Amino acid sequence: MSQYVGRFAPSPSGPLHFGSLVTALASYLQSKSQQGRWLLRIEDIDPPREIKGASQAILSCLEAHHLHWDDTVTYQSTRTHLYEEKLHWLMEQGFTYFCQCTRAQLSSLPNGSLCPCPALSLDMTKSAVKFKHQALILEFDDNLLGLQTFKKEALPAQFTLKRRDGLYAYQLAVVVDDIQQGITEVARGADLLDATIFQLALFNAFQAKPPVFVHFPVVVTPEGKKLSKQNHAKAIDVGSASKNLCDALAFLGMPAPDAYRLETPESIVTWATKHWNLRQISAKTARIDNRIGELDSI
Repeated sequence: MSQYVGRFAPSPSGPLHFGSLVTALASYLQSKSQQGRWLLRIEDIDPPREIKGASQAILSCLEAHHLHWDDTVTYQSTRTHLYEEKLHWLMEQGFTYFCQCTRAQLSSLPNGSLCPCPALSLDMTKSAVKFKHQALILEFDDNLLGLQTFKKEALPAQFTLKRRDGLYAYQLAVVVDDIQQGITEVARGADLLDATIFQLALFNAFQAKPPVFVHFPVVVTPEGKKLSKQNHAKAIDVGSASKNLCDALAFLGMPAPDAYRLETPESIVTWATKHWNLRQISAKTARIDNRIGELDSI
């Protein structure tokens, strides 16, 4: 049996917030409870969205919470040569086309419909590179949520691999990295559930075995909005690491004994690794919204 390899892959568009910590902790425990490796990947391929100092702040926050990664940190900004190589391979295999549509034009298309660009013989100048589905996989088994099924007509008929401004898109970079790093399970927030369908299409195109997927509940505000950097979610207070970890565990359905709030982050993570049970999250999903309101002030 091959060793478990997981990863946490934040973007440096701001410091970690409570929702980020929940995902980081859950993915760490999912890996370490199986004696696996937990890799850290900084997804810094979108410079316009990057906040100066955010990458180091993320590393420092994880260390303060005793979430120590294995191996060296991977920065996507150093891997563009690999993305370009894989992009050209997809182009040679006929999986792509050039597109000059605006976002508004694409959003006006009925789902499942291609834009006119594939028939226009466009070149790379001022064009995005799009992936066109040829054998779309419309279902997958999530290790927490069970069978996930999507309707083809509800999905776009294409997605971006390289943007018009020359930057590589998330879908391409994340799949290339997961293949190259040998990721066996992608453990992340349920806000990325839909993206899995596009990523499975790329795994299939690359003739690579996809990892297992597990999507954790997403922390939202009392108004139902996801905690995110874009919504100005409050940065984690690294001076309250023990409390943060206990709150994150409670959200995930496995509250640590009250005495652990006074313990060190190391002892809390050690306890959590020993007691981690993915099924406890499933039992709590119906009650998540009630807990989120209590945690919103963190």
